[in-house]
Amino acid sequence: MKVIVDDKIPYIREPLEKIADEVVCLPGNSFTPAIVRDADALIIRTRTHCDRNLLNGSKVKFIATATIGFDHIDVDYCREAGIVWKNAPGCNASSVVQYVQSVLLIFKQLKGKDLNHLTLGVVGVGNVGSKVVKMSQEWGLRVLQNDPPREWSERNGKVENHFVPLKQLMEECDIISFHVPLNKDGIYKTFHLGDEHFFSSLKKSPFIINTSRGEVIETKALLSAIDNKQISDAVIDVWENEPKIDRDLLNKVLIGTPHIAGYSADGKANATRMSLCSFCNFFGLSHSYNILPPEPLSDIIKASSKVEALLKIYNPRRDSDWLKQQPDKFEYFRGNYPLRREPDAYQIDII
Repeated sequence: MKVIVDDKIPYIREPLEKIADEVVCLPGNSFTPAIVRDADALIIRTRTHCDRNLLNGSKVKFIATATIGFDHIDVDYCREAGIVWKNAPGCNASSVVQYVQSVLLIFKQLKGKDLNHLTLGVVGVGNVGSKVVKMSQEWGLRVLQNDPPREWSERNGKVENHFVPLKQLMEECDIISFHVPLNKDGIYKTFHLGDEHFFSSLKKSPFIINTSRGEVIETKALLSAIDNKQISDAVIDVWENEPKIDRDLLNKVLIGTPHIAGYSADGKANATRMSLCSFCNFFGLSHSYNILPPEPLSDIIKASSKVEALLKIYNPRRDSDWLKQQPDKFEYFRGNYPLRREPDAYQIDII
């Protein structure tokens, strides 16, 4: 059995080589029809677009993507070709929550805001969004939850009373954070959900956070919203046309990072584990592996407050500074991201 794997998926090669006859590791954007033609399975990230152009005429029977999202997989073609695919839902949800939490704490520090007096709107309340809701409520924010499919159900008389229409978020929120999948059409379309109409309808000039997909927010509309003070500021981790991101937008946002919100070592280990599990289940292989992230250099964090401790553990301004200084290295920063552990890996000592 031959498996082709994205070489940026960590901790996977050794266990995979124990269960597959041939393992080929390549950069995600280097997969070609000739390379995948005789492969039985692919294990990928978002940089490999699995469609007819890549897969037609190949032996590929199974695709695992070590990501929550799967918009890089042509699911209709895979169904037509009899190719089974699996994603890793929720694998890096806690990592994204860590990112959003740090962003909220930076917002609190820089803007002198009391989080207890602010309203956060969460758009998309799935694996990630639901955890963002819980974390934000624990920090004292009032949280409004919107999920496009549930909003649609509500309009058709099926009310889930803890969800509200997007319009209410536009009117009441001081902060709006996006956690939706990318759907380019259909009733649950999220492509350019943040468009000119969205920004012109905002009432409180909110702070915008996007860690979902770049195409969820229209770049031109976001630039205009910043220039016209329709929003107070923005944190952008995902971009239209990655890795060729809009430099003007990068320079104008408070924090701009290279699609790494979910890049904690913990989240990566989860994704690898889930991908290996789905691979083995599909091919009927027995498996026994223990995928653990590396230990931090020091697991004790001394700080004068919990806020300081959490920002010592992870501060996204570091990633933003790197990208703003060298925006042409977007892919390099993603592919060579340093070890980042989540708070549970540390003992916090308030002094």
